[in-house]
Amino acid sequence: MTYDTVVFDNDGVLVGRTRFDVLREATEETFAQFGVTDPDPDHVEDMTIGATPSEVATVSDVYDFEPEQFWRTRDRTVSVAQQEEARAGRKTPYGDLDSLADLDVPMGIVSSNQQETVDFLLDHFEISGLFDTAYGREATIESLTLRKPNPHYLERALADLDAESALYVGDNESDIRAAENAGIDSAFIRRPHRSDWDLNVWPTWDIDSLDDLHDICSA
Repeated sequence: MTYDTVVFDNDGVLVGRTRFDVLREATEETFAQFGVTDPDPDHVEDMTIGATPSEVATVSDVYDFEPEQFWRTRDRTVSVAQQEEARAGRKTPYGDLDSLADLDVPMGIVSSNQQETVDFLLDHFEISGLFDTAYGREATIESLTLRKPNPHYLERALADLDAESALYVGDNESDIRAAENAGIDSAFIRRPHRSDWDLNVWPTWDIDSLDDLHDICSA
């Protein structure tokens, strides 16, 4: 199988993931910006990772927040925290990212992180030239329903790239399912945080490094 397009998840694939405690502290700061200095820890947890529209509605009702305003503020605050991690050298690209410069196919990014965060990281690490398109989430509650495994953003990237035979590279089961839902092949990358991960999905490829894509794309 040869591929004319490769699309990547961002965090945990191209750049390191942000520590959970950083994200949690940013979420706590969001509550504080709305005058809530001692929120229920379960509510903080719900708003830190994997929030659903119904959970945002529940939390907003408990604390009398305007839901869209609260979520926009949450996304902005979490994005700023991640930007600071990058500036401080605690969130960095993986060492094999340079190998993509010689991968002679159009490339894109599809992330469930904020569009603002994706754009910042591409600019900060001076790697935007590698990619022809890059999608993250809009800072809206609706965008939570469009996260992977929903193929919404992946399909938009594939359309931008005029892909006929595409591969999606990720480090989460939701990435593999998003590729399946978009009708394309997938590669699961075994970064250190996934080295011993037992998958409940079946990617087309199981790889250890971005370097492996050179052989895959020319196979």
